[in-house]
Amino acid sequence: MHSLSEIRAGLVVRLDQLAAEVERLESEQRVPLDDDSAEQAVEREDDETIDARQSAATEQMKAIRLAIARLDAGHYGLCTACGIPIDAARLEAVPHTAHCIDCEREFGG
Repeated sequence: MHSLSEIRAGLVVRLDQLAAEVERLESEQRVPLDDDSAEQAVEREDDETIDARQSAATEQMKAIRLAIARLDAGHYGLCTACGIPIDAARLEAVPHTAHCIDCEREFGG
């Protein structure tokens, strides 16, 4: 298990990576559409994919910010729903998780 400062540093690095990805995706969407209508259809489909990726990155950024706040408050590693400690393997796999596996299943995650 990593120290809390290592976990925090890893979360900050991931947050920075996601912010850069969101910025890159936003710049891709600012590119003007092609004059060819068939090509525009393909580009619009690509935009839907970009929107989905951007939304997922934004949601993960939100979860990471909340995990950092829990770290700073001394509550990291406790399920925000039931209060029990989250399994170390789960935290290792998903350091920004807010729920134990049982609560995550209950919430449909």
